[in-house]
Amino acid sequence: MSLYDVLAPAKLNLFLHVVGRRPDGYHLLQSVFRFVGLYDTLNFDLRADGHIVRDGTHYGLPPDEDLVVRAARALQRATGVQQGVQIHYVKSIPVGAGLGGGSSDAASTLVALNRLWDTRLSRQDLMRLALPLGADVPVFVFGQPAFAEGVGEILSPVTVPECAYLIVQPCQEVATAAVFSAPDLTRNSVCIKMSVFADWQQARAGLPLGSSQGRLLGFGHNDLEPVVFGKYPVVRSASEWLLEHGVPSRMTGSGACLFTEFASLEQAAGCQREILGKIRCESGSGGKAVIKNAWACPGLVDHPLRHWQHS
Repeated sequence: MSLYDVLAPAKLNLFLHVVGRRPDGYHLLQSVFRFVGLYDTLNFDLRADGHIVRDGTHYGLPPDEDLVVRAARALQRATGVQQGVQIHYVKSIPVGAGLGGGSSDAASTLVALNRLWDTRLSRQDLMRLALPLGADVPVFVFGQPAFAEGVGEILSPVTVPECAYLIVQPCQEVATAAVFSAPDLTRNSVCIKMSVFADWQQARAGLPLGSSQGRLLGFGHNDLEPVVFGKYPVVRSASEWLLEHGVPSRMTGSGACLFTEFASLEQAAGCQREILGKIRCESGSGGKAVIKNAWACPGLVDHPLRHWQHS
Protein backbone atom coordinates (compact mmCIF):
# COMPACT_ATOMS: atom_id res chain seq x y z
CA MET A 1 0.00 0.00 0.00
CA SER A 2 1.09 3.54 -0.74
CA LEU A 3 -0.02 7.14 -0.45
CA TYR A 4 1.38 9.42 -3.13
CA ASP A 5 1.22 13.17 -3.76
CA VAL A 6 0.22 13.97 -0.18
CA LEU A 7 0.07 17.74 0.16
CA ALA A 8 1.62 19.84 2.93
CA PRO A 9 0.57 23.49 2.54
CA ALA A 10 2.41 26.60 3.71
CA LYS A 11 0.88 28.89 6.32
CA LEU A 12 0.74 32.61 6.93
CA ASN A 13 0.52 34.35 10.27
CA LEU A 14 -1.95 37.12 9.47
CA PHE A 15 -0.71 38.82 12.62
CA LEU A 16 1.62 37.66 15.39
CA HIS A 17 1.62 39.19 18.86
CA VAL A 18 4.02 38.10 21.60
CA VAL A 19 2.05 38.59 24.81
CA GLY A 20 4.36 37.04 27.41
CA ARG A 21 6.94 34.43 28.24
CA ARG A 22 6.62 31.31 30.37
CA PRO A 23 9.16 30.41 33.09
CA ASP A 24 10.47 27.63 30.82
CA GLY A 25 11.39 30.20 28.16
CA TYR A 26 8.59 29.47 25.70
CA HIS A 27 6.84 32.55 24.37
CA LEU A 28 3.11 33.13 24.70
CA LEU A 29 1.57 34.18 21.40
CA GLN A 30 -1.61 35.29 19.75
CA SER A 31 -1.95 34.81 16.01
CA VAL A 32 -4.26 33.84 13.20
CA PHE A 33 -3.00 31.04 10.97
CA ARG A 34 -4.12 30.70 7.37
CA PHE A 35 -3.10 27.96 4.93
CA VAL A 36 -2.15 28.94 1.38
CA GLY A 37 -1.77 27.08 -1.89
CA LEU A 38 2.01 26.61 -1.83
CA TYR A 39 2.83 22.97 -1.13
CA ASP A 40 5.47 20.42 -0.31
CA THR A 41 4.55 16.96 -1.63
CA LEU A 42 5.13 13.66 0.18
CA ASN A 43 5.00 10.01 -0.90
CA PHE A 44 4.66 7.09 1.53
CA ASP A 45 5.27 3.40 0.75
CA LEU A 46 4.34 0.80 3.37
CA ARG A 47 7.17 -1.35 4.74
CA ALA A 48 6.56 -4.65 6.54
CA ASP A 49 9.87 -4.57 8.44
CA GLY A 50 8.93 -1.71 10.79
CA HIS A 51 11.73 0.56 9.54
CA ILE A 52 11.14 4.26 8.88
CA VAL A 53 13.35 5.32 6.00
CA ARG A 54 13.63 8.72 4.35
CA ASP A 55 14.80 8.84 0.74
CA GLY A 56 17.39 11.41 -0.24
CA THR A 57 18.88 14.32 1.65
CA HIS A 58 17.13 17.52 2.63
CA TYR A 59 19.35 20.55 3.17
CA GLY A 60 21.94 18.36 4.88
CA LEU A 61 19.46 17.47 7.61
CA PRO A 62 20.18 14.05 9.17
CA PRO A 63 17.13 11.76 9.33
CA ASP A 64 17.08 11.82 13.13
CA GLU A 65 16.63 15.62 13.03
CA ASP A 66 14.05 15.61 10.23
CA LEU A 67 10.56 16.44 11.53
CA VAL A 68 9.04 14.05 8.99
CA VAL A 69 11.00 11.11 10.39
CA ARG A 70 10.40 12.22 13.97
CA ALA A 71 6.65 12.48 13.31
CA ALA A 72 6.55 8.96 11.85
CA ARG A 73 8.44 7.57 14.83
CA ALA A 74 6.19 9.40 17.30
CA LEU A 75 3.09 7.85 15.76
CA GLN A 76 4.72 4.42 15.66
CA ARG A 77 5.66 4.61 19.34
CA ALA A 78 2.27 5.93 20.42
CA THR A 79 0.31 3.20 18.66
CA GLY A 80 2.70 0.24 18.78
CA VAL A 81 2.18 -0.34 15.06
CA GLN A 82 4.59 -2.94 13.64
CA GLN A 83 4.64 -1.56 10.11
CA GLY A 84 7.20 0.87 8.75
CA VAL A 85 7.30 3.32 5.88
CA GLN A 86 9.53 4.57 3.07
CA ILE A 87 9.18 8.35 2.76
CA HIS A 88 10.08 10.52 -0.19
CA TYR A 89 9.20 14.17 -0.33
CA VAL A 90 9.79 17.18 -2.52
CA LYS A 91 10.04 20.65 -1.02
CA SER A 92 8.63 23.73 -2.70
CA ILE A 93 8.14 25.73 0.52
CA PRO A 94 11.41 27.55 1.20
CA VAL A 95 13.38 26.91 4.39
CA GLY A 96 13.92 29.70 6.94
CA ALA A 97 10.97 31.56 5.52
CA GLY A 98 8.30 31.65 8.25
CA LEU A 99 5.93 29.59 6.10
CA GLY A 100 5.96 26.52 8.35
CA GLY A 101 7.21 24.06 5.74
CA GLY A 102 8.86 21.63 8.16
CA SER A 103 5.92 21.76 10.56
CA SER A 104 3.49 21.19 7.71
CA ASP A 105 5.49 18.20 6.45
CA ALA A 106 5.43 16.69 9.95
CA ALA A 107 1.67 17.19 10.31
CA SER A 108 0.92 15.70 6.90
CA THR A 109 3.09 12.75 7.86
CA LEU A 110 1.08 12.16 11.03
CA VAL A 111 -2.23 12.40 9.18
CA ALA A 112 -1.11 10.28 6.22
CA LEU A 113 0.44 7.51 8.32
CA ASN A 114 -2.59 7.43 10.59
CA ARG A 115 -4.43 6.49 7.40
CA LEU A 116 -1.78 4.22 5.84
CA TRP A 117 -1.13 2.29 9.06
CA ASP A 118 -4.85 2.33 9.98
CA THR A 119 -4.00 3.48 13.52
CA ARG A 120 -7.32 5.36 13.77
CA LEU A 121 -6.22 8.10 16.14
CA SER A 122 -8.54 11.09 16.47
CA ARG A 123 -7.59 14.60 15.43
CA GLN A 124 -7.07 15.51 19.09
CA ASP A 125 -4.80 12.49 19.57
CA LEU A 126 -2.71 13.54 16.58
CA MET A 127 -2.53 17.12 17.85
CA ARG A 128 -1.14 15.85 21.16
CA LEU A 129 1.56 13.96 19.25
CA ALA A 130 2.20 17.04 17.11
CA LEU A 131 2.97 19.55 19.87
CA PRO A 132 6.31 18.06 21.06
CA LEU A 133 7.49 18.21 17.44
CA GLY A 134 7.05 21.98 17.30
CA ALA A 135 4.64 24.75 18.26
CA ASP A 136 3.36 25.19 14.69
CA VAL A 137 2.71 21.49 13.99
CA PRO A 138 -0.68 21.21 15.78
CA VAL A 139 -2.38 23.86 13.65
CA PHE A 140 -1.68 21.87 10.48
CA VAL A 141 -3.34 18.85 12.11
CA PHE A 142 -6.20 21.08 13.32
CA GLY A 143 -6.83 21.63 9.63
CA GLN A 144 -8.60 24.99 9.40
CA PRO A 145 -7.84 28.69 9.78
CA ALA A 146 -7.32 29.25 13.47
CA PHE A 147 -6.96 31.86 16.18
CA ALA A 148 -3.97 30.61 18.18
CA GLU A 149 -2.98 31.27 21.78
CA GLY A 150 -0.57 29.82 24.34
CA VAL A 151 2.60 28.71 22.56
CA GLY A 152 0.42 28.19 19.51
CA GLU A 153 -1.37 25.04 20.66
CA ILE A 154 -4.67 26.57 21.87
CA LEU A 155 -6.63 26.78 18.65
CA SER A 156 -10.09 28.07 17.77
CA PRO A 157 -11.54 28.08 14.24
CA VAL A 158 -11.96 31.47 12.59
CA THR A 159 -13.58 32.64 9.38
CA VAL A 160 -11.22 34.32 6.94
CA PRO A 161 -12.10 35.99 3.63
CA GLU A 162 -11.86 34.39 0.23
CA CYS A 163 -8.77 36.04 -1.17
CA ALA A 164 -5.28 35.47 -2.56
CA TYR A 165 -1.80 36.36 -1.38
CA LEU A 166 1.46 37.45 -2.89
CA ILE A 167 4.31 35.84 -0.94
CA VAL A 168 7.79 37.25 -1.44
CA GLN A 169 11.01 35.49 -0.44
CA PRO A 170 13.97 37.78 0.35
CA CYS A 171 17.52 36.69 -0.49
CA GLN A 172 18.19 35.80 3.15
CA GLU A 173 17.08 33.05 5.52
CA VAL A 174 16.13 33.71 9.14
CA ALA A 175 17.01 31.57 12.18
CA THR A 176 13.88 31.40 14.33
CA ALA A 177 15.72 30.70 17.59
CA ALA A 178 17.87 33.82 17.19
CA VAL A 179 14.78 35.98 16.75
CA PHE A 180 12.93 34.68 19.80
CA SER A 181 16.04 34.97 21.97
CA ALA A 182 16.75 38.57 20.97
CA PRO A 183 16.77 40.91 24.01
CA ASP A 184 14.97 43.64 22.05
CA LEU A 185 11.98 41.44 21.20
CA THR A 186 8.76 42.98 22.50
CA ARG A 187 7.05 40.45 24.78
CA ASN A 188 4.22 42.49 26.26
CA SER A 189 1.70 43.08 23.49
CA VAL A 190 -1.81 43.51 24.86
CA CYS A 191 -3.92 40.34 24.66
CA ILE A 192 -6.96 40.55 22.41
CA LYS A 193 -10.10 38.47 22.32
CA MET A 194 -10.88 36.41 19.27
CA SER A 195 -14.15 38.33 19.01
CA VAL A 196 -12.17 41.52 18.35
CA PHE A 197 -10.65 39.94 15.24
CA ALA A 198 -14.04 38.55 14.22
CA ASP A 199 -15.70 41.97 14.62
CA TRP A 200 -12.93 43.60 12.59
CA GLN A 201 -13.40 41.02 9.85
CA GLN A 202 -17.11 41.72 9.76
CA ALA A 203 -16.55 45.47 9.62
CA ARG A 204 -14.19 45.17 6.65
CA ALA A 205 -16.44 42.78 4.74
CA GLY A 206 -18.11 45.61 2.84
CA LEU A 207 -14.88 47.43 2.01
CA PRO A 208 -13.05 47.07 -1.31
CA LEU A 209 -10.07 44.81 -0.65
CA GLY A 210 -7.70 47.10 -2.50
CA SER A 211 -8.31 50.01 -0.12
CA SER A 212 -5.97 50.62 2.80
CA GLN A 213 -8.86 49.99 5.20
CA GLY A 214 -9.73 46.77 3.41
CA ARG A 215 -6.30 45.21 3.58
CA LEU A 216 -5.89 42.42 6.13
CA LEU A 217 -2.55 44.06 6.95
CA GLY A 218 -4.62 46.67 8.78
CA PHE A 219 -5.21 44.34 11.76
CA GLY A 220 -2.53 43.93 14.41
CA HIS A 221 1.15 43.53 13.64
CA ASN A 222 4.01 41.06 13.79
CA ASP A 223 6.12 41.62 16.91
CA LEU A 224 9.01 39.68 15.40
CA GLU A 225 9.30 41.97 12.37
CA PRO A 226 11.37 44.79 13.98
CA VAL A 227 13.83 42.26 15.40
CA VAL A 228 14.25 40.51 12.05
CA PHE A 229 14.62 43.81 10.19
CA GLY A 230 17.38 44.79 12.63
CA LYS A 231 19.27 41.49 12.41
CA TYR A 232 18.67 40.68 8.74
CA PRO A 233 19.14 43.79 6.57
CA VAL A 234 18.25 42.03 3.32
CA VAL A 235 14.79 41.20 4.68
CA ARG A 236 14.32 44.84 5.68
CA SER A 237 15.52 45.96 2.24
CA ALA A 238 13.06 43.59 0.56
CA SER A 239 10.18 45.08 2.59
CA GLU A 240 11.33 48.60 1.70
CA TRP A 241 11.68 47.67 -1.98
CA LEU A 242 8.13 46.35 -2.05
CA LEU A 243 6.78 49.49 -0.38
CA GLU A 244 8.64 51.69 -2.87
CA HIS A 245 6.87 49.78 -5.64
CA GLY A 246 3.43 50.23 -4.08
CA VAL A 247 3.18 46.86 -2.33
CA PRO A 248 2.92 47.21 1.47
CA SER A 249 3.71 43.89 3.12
CA ARG A 250 3.91 42.09 6.44
CA MET A 251 6.30 39.39 7.56
CA THR A 252 4.91 35.94 8.32
CA GLY A 253 6.07 34.07 11.40
CA SER A 254 9.73 34.69 12.17
CA GLY A 255 10.45 35.47 8.53
CA ALA A 256 12.00 35.85 6.12
CA CYS A 257 8.98 35.80 3.78
CA LEU A 258 6.71 38.81 3.35
CA PHE A 259 3.12 38.80 2.13
CA THR A 260 0.25 40.99 1.07
CA GLU A 261 -3.38 40.30 0.24
CA PHE A 262 -5.36 40.61 -3.00
CA ALA A 263 -9.02 40.17 -3.85
CA SER A 264 -8.26 37.56 -6.51
CA LEU A 265 -5.53 35.16 -7.59
CA GLU A 266 -5.42 36.98 -10.93
CA GLN A 267 -4.49 40.25 -9.19
CA ALA A 268 -1.85 38.53 -7.05
CA ALA A 269 -0.38 36.83 -10.13
CA GLY A 270 -0.25 40.15 -11.96
CA CYS A 271 1.71 41.72 -9.12
CA GLN A 272 3.98 38.68 -9.00
CA ARG A 273 4.83 39.09 -12.72
CA GLU A 274 5.58 42.77 -12.24
CA ILE A 275 7.86 42.15 -9.27
CA LEU A 276 9.80 39.32 -10.92
CA GLY A 277 10.17 41.41 -14.08
CA LYS A 278 11.56 44.37 -12.14
CA ILE A 279 13.93 42.11 -10.22
CA ARG A 280 15.33 40.69 -13.46
CA CYS A 281 15.77 44.18 -14.92
CA GLU A 282 17.51 45.51 -11.82
CA SER A 283 19.75 42.44 -11.53
CA GLY A 284 20.64 42.68 -15.21
CA SER A 285 21.74 46.31 -14.77
CA GLY A 286 24.13 45.41 -11.99
CA GLY A 287 21.83 46.06 -9.05
CA LYS A 288 22.02 43.89 -5.96
CA ALA A 289 18.98 41.60 -5.69
CA VAL A 290 17.11 41.58 -2.38
CA ILE A 291 14.21 39.38 -3.55
CA LYS A 292 14.80 35.76 -4.50
CA ASN A 293 11.33 34.60 -5.51
CA ALA A 294 7.63 35.37 -5.33
CA TRP A 295 4.46 33.27 -5.46
CA ALA A 296 0.80 34.08 -6.05
CA CYS A 297 -1.22 31.72 -3.86
CA PRO A 298 -4.90 31.25 -3.08
CA GLY A 299 -5.92 31.36 0.56
CA LEU A 300 -7.28 27.92 1.48
CA VAL A 301 -10.63 27.32 3.15
CA ASP A 302 -9.09 24.42 5.06
CA HIS A 303 -6.20 21.95 4.99
CA PRO A 304 -6.31 19.52 2.04
CA LEU A 305 -6.04 16.55 4.43
CA ARG A 306 -8.57 17.78 6.96
CA HIS A 307 -11.20 15.19 6.01
CA TRP A 308 -8.74 12.30 6.30
CA GLN A 309 -9.04 12.48 10.08
CA HIS A 310 -11.44 11.14 12.65
CA SER A 311 -13.11 13.81 14.78
